[in-house]
Amino acid sequence: MRRVALFLMLVMLFAGSFAQQPDRAELERRRSAMLKSIKETEEQLADAKKDTRATMGQLRALQNKLRKRRGLIQNINQEIGQINRSIKHSSEEIVQLRKNLGVLKMRYAQSIRYAYKSRSSYDMLAFLFSADDFNDALRRMKYLKKYRDHRKNQAEQIRLTQDRIQSQIDLLNSEKVQKDNLLNTEETQKQSLEDEKAQVDKVVAQLKGREKELVAEINKKKKAADKLNKAVQDIIQKQIELAKKKAEEEERKRKAAAALAAKKAKEEEERRRKAAAANNNSNNNSNDINNYANKGSNMVVKSDTKTDIPPSSTSSSSASDNDDNTDTKPKAVDKPTPKPKNTYNYPMTPEATALSNSFASNKGKLPWPVEKGFVAVGFGKYKHPIAEKVEMENYGVDIGTSPGAKARAVFEGTVTSVLYIPGKEWNVIISHGHFFTVYSQLSEVSVKKGQAVSTKQAIGKVGINEDGESFINFQVWSGANKVDPAYWIAK
Repeated sequence: MRRVALFLMLVMLFAGSFAQQPDRAELERRRSAMLKSIKETEEQLADAKKDTRATMGQLRALQNKLRKRRGLIQNINQEIGQINRSIKHSSEEIVQLRKNLGVLKMRYAQSIRYAYKSRSSYDMLAFLFSADDFNDALRRMKYLKKYRDHRKNQAEQIRLTQDRIQSQIDLLNSEKVQKDNLLNTEETQKQSLEDEKAQVDKVVAQLKGREKELVAEINKKKKAADKLNKAVQDIIQKQIELAKKKAEEEERKRKAAAALAAKKAKEEEERRRKAAAANNNSNNNSNDINNYANKGSNMVVKSDTKTDIPPSSTSSSSASDNDDNTDTKPKAVDKPTPKPKNTYNYPMTPEATALSNSFASNKGKLPWPVEKGFVAVGFGKYKHPIAEKVEMENYGVDIGTSPGAKARAVFEGTVTSVLYIPGKEWNVIISHGHFFTVYSQLSEVSVKKGQAVSTKQAIGKVGINEDGESFINFQVWSGANKVDPAYWIAK
């Protein structure tokens, strides 16, 4: 039983992995995108190479190019694998079609031989006139017609099968040509990969000779990064406190307005109650007067009976009760519009909550902070590629791009702060309710504090550092906590 269960599990895993295989069109699209990305990296590398010294910018661009080249080769291998499967399928289909063609030709030959033997008109007439009756003769005529149609259909099937075989042969030849082209491309890419590996090794060797100088630069950059991180933390914490106060003030005003409305409603209800009571007393006094009058009249008319029976006042009191019920009946009130649900750990206004929820729902779909680029350094702690004993930490992601590229907001929001920090240049912080995005290493900015921005709106230009790199450091904060931007921007 265990073996059967294990076998079924393996079949399901295999089927799942097979179903996830991309098709030929998707692989071709990926290959085009990778080639375009490699070309853009080469352009950025050319800018970095303007500095005659080996720099970290050159090393990062080369390493990124190397990664993309490996991915391209892997993609080409997948394409070749799919073409091989298609070639195998086409070959098998050609073999099967040829077998079918042989059977069709054999049956057609049999039909022709039979038709040749019975080609005489006399034999056909004899076949018809030998019928038992008129209906039998009609059936025989239909049989002869169907037989002729069958021979025509056989000939048509042979022609179609021959066309299908030729089509499959053409497809097979085309796929073989595509395979040869991809194999040549793969060899070219492998050679480029080896050349790039040699370039990386060369740059690493040159940088190793400047390790002390690099360590000094690293420490300087770390100080600037820590200073920026501290400033961002303080600003975000201040914004959180302001958001709390604003939400609490709005809540206080809402409660005060609700209390005032409740007080007014209570006063109105009391006023109506008093008016109804006064109306009821007036009706009761009138009834008493009528009762006394009626009693006196009855005593005059029925003095000899010596019996006093006061008239009933049920109808008048009932009408009074109905009037009271009508006055005090509560009116229907429209239900208030539900507020957006706040799933965060501090109070926010309904507008900020809605914006936060909208930002969160776009996780993995946010546009990049630049139109084109590559992730040069990922989020979190890592070892420096040259000074391996030095541990670095990136509070966001470094995205390499072209010099002077426009930095843009990844989502609508409000500019919380614009600040300048030496070593990190200009920095913009944008609030998206509970979330914040930070854009660092800008040579200039085009927005100001308090300004509302829309998705993909330009907020400044990407600067160039001392290594000749043009990159933007992009961060995402969830409240007072940093998160990996790679999970938020589109893949």
